Amino acid sequence: MLSFIIYVILVAGMWKMFEKAGIAGWKAIIPIYNIYLETVYIAKKEWWYVILYFIPVVNIFALIKIHMEVAKNFRISSPLAFSLGMTFLAFIFYPILGFGDYKFISEDEAEIID
Repeated sequence: MLSFIIYVILVAGMWKMFEKAGIAGWKAIIPIYNIYLETVYIAKKEWWYVILYFIPVVNIFALIKIHMEVAKNFRISSPLAFSLGMTFLAFIFYPILGFGDYKFISEDEAEIID
């Protein structure tokens, strides 16, 4: 029962994060597809990073890298610390990102800000 509650919290945070990024929130429910969308559209990394999720030990480093890019695209002040939190405590950090005041910055807006 506890794992189901954690899963619901995680999906709710991902749902809101996807909506902030301009992706339909229901796509956070689909298992491999949500990883693909987070990697390609939110972290803006190549599609083959998804393959790294399935290689033991390498997946930890790939997750940290992808989550760091997600944190940078949401303009979080310390992306390394936040990416470590998203990697190891996802059920806490996805809702923080999804329900917090963070805004997704697309490439066009990033050029204006930088």
